[in-house]
Parts: sequence; structure tokens; C-alpha cells
Amino acid sequence: MYGVKEANAFPRNVILIGFSGTGKTQVGRKVARLLGWEFVDTDEEIERTAGRPVRRIFAEEGEPAFRDRERAQIREGCRGERRVISTGGGAPVDPENRATMLSGGAVVCLDAEPSAIYRRLVEDAGNSVAGRPMLAGSDPLDRITALKEERRASYASAHHTVATDGLTVEEVARRVVKLVGLARCRTEAPP
Repeated sequence: MYGVKEANAFPRNVILIGFSGTGKTQVGRKVARLLGWEFVDTDEEIERTAGRPVRRIFAEEGEPAFRDRERAQIREGCRGERRVISTGGGAPVDPENRATMLSGGAVVCLDAEPSAIYRRLVEDAGNSVAGRPMLAGSDPLDRITALKEERRASYASAHHTVATDGLTVEEVARRVVKLVGLARCRTEAPP
């Protein structure tokens, strides 16, 4: 369980999955600070190595090329230890990614209601849907609901799920730490 080397050992890594807008990056940063671990955001790493934003990779190379990059980043992230890894919303849909993550650490799915996700994504995009292709179209809330349903089984593969509705980043981070059995290992690093 949790990609550990021996029974009752702590997880090597904490891997956050879930739909866009559930707080994976913010919560991941906080969990990493609480534990004194390294934080890795796979989308940020893909952008850094590609030299351009994810949306441009999608537009210029297509989704399959992006997913190849994502698969490589997840493999690389899970090779290490004492990492909190935040993944893209579609990452667990890929069976190879799921297997890598499940063997690489404790996988925690952050969840939220579609209306909360929509609100967070709009706020994150500065009240504009231009930067979020997912929000384009006549009914983005329906699109979010449908995509969440399509991905439900993939998200359900996580070891744990935390509903983020109505909780602060701090509260969610502390729940994650407790769920994966690292609560007594907290060593909050300076901000």
C-alpha cells in the first residue's frame, strides 16, 4: 500500500489527483510545507521543460503529445521520495499514470461539487473563460459535470478522497496529512 518498501512504513510520496479547480496545487504546496517535503506540480514542470504553457502545447502538438509529456513527468516525480506531487486533472485517466501513481505513494483525490469547481476556475481565470478551454461553450457547468462523471472511476482509484467544499487550503492540507498517516511527522518548514 502507498508505494512503500515495507509494511507499516510511511508513503514515499503524496500524490494529489482530482478535477481542475479542486485545489491540488495550493493544497500540495501547503502539504509539502507541513511535511518539509519537496513540491512538484506536473503541469508546471511540463511548462518549464517545454518552454510554453500547457494550452499552447495542446494547440501546437495536440493532446496525445501533452499526455506523453505528462506520463514522463509522473514517472519522474514518482521515482523520488518525500515529494508532494500535484497532477493535472486528466492524469489518472491514463492507466499507466494510475499504476505509476498508486505504486509511487499515497494517492489522494481532492473533490468538489461542479458549481464550486466552476466558481474557482472562473475566479482563477480572472472572471474570463478565455484562458480555460473547459469553460468555453454554452454551458461550462454541464461540461464540468459531464467530465467529472467520465473521470469518476479514475478518481475513485485513489487511496483516499477529500471533499474540499467549504474548507480552507489549510484544513484540506491537514486532512491529507492525517489521512496518509503522516500527521505525527509534520515538520512545518518556514514559508
